[in-house]
Amino acid sequence: MAYDGLMTYRVVQELQSLVGGRINKVHQPYSLDLMLQIRSNRQNAQLLISANAMYARLQLTDTPIKNPQEPPMFCMMLRKHVEGGFITAVEQIGRDRVIVISVRSRNELGDEESKKVYIELMGRHSNVVLTTEEGKILDAIKHLPPSQNTYRTIMPGSEYLLPPEQHKFDPLSDLTEGLKRIDWNAGKLDKQIVATFAGVSPQIAQEVVHLAKMPNRDSVQQAFENVLRQLEGPYVFQQLANGKERFAPIVLTAGDIVSEETYASSKEVLDRFFYEKANRDRVRQQAHDVERLLKSELEKNQLKRRRLLEDLKATERADELQKFGELLTTYLFQLEKGMRVAEVVDYYDEDGATISIPLDPLKTPNENAQQYYKKYNKLKVAKVEVKKQLELNDAEIEYLETLTAQLDVASPSDLLEIREELAEEGYIRQKRQKKKANPKISLEAYTSSTGTDFFVGKNNTQNDHLTFKFARRDEIWLHVKDIPGSHVIIRSTEPDETTLLEAASVAAYFSKARASSGVPVDYTRARYVKKPSGAKPGFVIYTDQQTVYVTPDEQLMKSLKQS
Repeated sequence: MAYDGLMTYRVVQELQSLVGGRINKVHQPYSLDLMLQIRSNRQNAQLLISANAMYARLQLTDTPIKNPQEPPMFCMMLRKHVEGGFITAVEQIGRDRVIVISVRSRNELGDEESKKVYIELMGRHSNVVLTTEEGKILDAIKHLPPSQNTYRTIMPGSEYLLPPEQHKFDPLSDLTEGLKRIDWNAGKLDKQIVATFAGVSPQIAQEVVHLAKMPNRDSVQQAFENVLRQLEGPYVFQQLANGKERFAPIVLTAGDIVSEETYASSKEVLDRFFYEKANRDRVRQQAHDVERLLKSELEKNQLKRRRLLEDLKATERADELQKFGELLTTYLFQLEKGMRVAEVVDYYDEDGATISIPLDPLKTPNENAQQYYKKYNKLKVAKVEVKKQLELNDAEIEYLETLTAQLDVASPSDLLEIREELAEEGYIRQKRQKKKANPKISLEAYTSSTGTDFFVGKNNTQNDHLTFKFARRDEIWLHVKDIPGSHVIIRSTEPDETTLLEAASVAAYFSKARASSGVPVDYTRARYVKKPSGAKPGFVIYTDQQTVYVTPDEQLMKSLKQS
């Protein structure tokens, strides 16, 4: 990734469309993320500001984000000072990843005031700071006391200072002058470029070196100018051979590129790169205890399964013990108390071979025979019970694996429903809350490329609702064959082949097999899907199915998803 100074430059250029716009709403959906709803040029826009260490960025977005019922303190401070205000300027400081949004609003007395929102996009040092026009800090999304930083204090009442100046050259205005500082004989040209020019990431520097081919001033200047000219062109999202993904404000040619997509706006490319990653990161942070619980329960049940299989193997001696009892009963007249082994003819053997049966010398022959019958009957009962316990244990493992697979693709709202389900099933304790009579269950909606809608359940609560309440009897139901995954309903009784394959691909993506190819997906009419009495949430049985084979495609899934 490279949300560097040049990316910031392009984003700020696009955000000039917001100047003059009114900030209608301020939300803080997560501790380090802000969402501003802005009305500008007769259009509504969502401006996302993130100070997340891994995903710090400023961007327009179309992605809806649920907001907490209780706004955090910083959100309330922003609402007080900038909600209802008008944006008068959006500026980049130098070529750094620091942006200032100026807002004109009215205070409680109706007097006009100007406020500034400083957005610092600097990895783990990222921050959002609200100040007065004069630079007095009103509040910040992260506080930085003097004990943590001797250069500047980010606390209410302190004077705001910009991050330390790095004294680098601006490539957009001082390219020629900056290139004079390069030591052409020192090597590591890309690192020298990063150290010399403000706003240039290692990714852009490597592209310059790649285009220059020859490490001299003329070729590098020409390559650099070529890169800067591309700042008026499309953005790029690329997947590399090592499995990594990257985006840039220009089209990159350096590196082992596997696939490439270009976008006309920063909003599109940043949503493409960040949305799922940021969501997964939030879920990982919030679901750490759930992941640990599921892992522990799975390990416990897998150990229990191994022990049950050992017990089942031990019951295989039942038939042998029955035979010993029958042979001893037949040959009682040949045996005497005190014998340790009975050597008798095995009439079950076609060749009539002699068999040795261990005896307890303290018991009579009849008591030895009855002892074998007793052991046989005990193992026979145990075998039935062990098989029953094994079936229950396998169902438990399947249920836990299903939840683990659901957690891998869960959104923060899905996680809430998974927690509630685990509480209802007795896995975790939650504070007793009054249960809603008709809780609202939202389903992810998709539209196939031929225009047919289909819907996905991403956890067991959604799966049960989708299959048994939402679906109509003759609509098509899909699920990955014999693998934990989501239920899918196509809103059609006779879907075309394209819709069927696309819905199957999405079903495969939201399953444990999302990284596989040629995944078998069963489909049938919803009327043939049943829930056994007493079954775990999400568990169903079905008949009259057919099977298609698909390869999960994340990009296809995103392109079909409804907003």
